[in-house]
Amino acid sequence: MEFKNYEEFWPFYLSQHSKPSTRAWHFVGTSFVFIFIILAVWKSLLFLLLAPVVAYGIAWFSHFFVEGNKPATFGHPFWSLIADFRMYRMILFGQLGNELTKLSKEKM
Repeated sequence: MEFKNYEEFWPFYLSQHSKPSTRAWHFVGTSFVFIFIILAVWKSLLFLLLAPVVAYGIAWFSHFFVEGNKPATFGHPFWSLIADFRMYRMILFGQLGNELTKLSKEKM
C-alpha cells in the first residue's frame, strides 16, 4: 500500500495490530529493546545487535501466528519503527484505547 505521509500510515499500522494479543507481543518485544540497551551499557555492546533480532522476532511471531498478516515492516520499515514506539508509548500510558476509538469513529 502507498501512503502520502506517516499520519496516513498510522491508522493502517494500527489496523494491522487489531488483536490485543498482537499488541501485547509487540509491547514485550519493544520492552526487550530497552532492556538490551541497558545491558549493552552495563555488560556488552553485543546486546545492541541482539535487540532488533529479539524485538522483531517477537513482533513477527505475533503477525504470523496471532494476527495472521504480513508485518508492516516489510513494506514500510521506517514508519513501522516509529509507529511501534508510538504504540508502545500509548499502551504504556493507557492511551491506545482512546486512539483506537478515535480512529474507528473517523472511518465512519
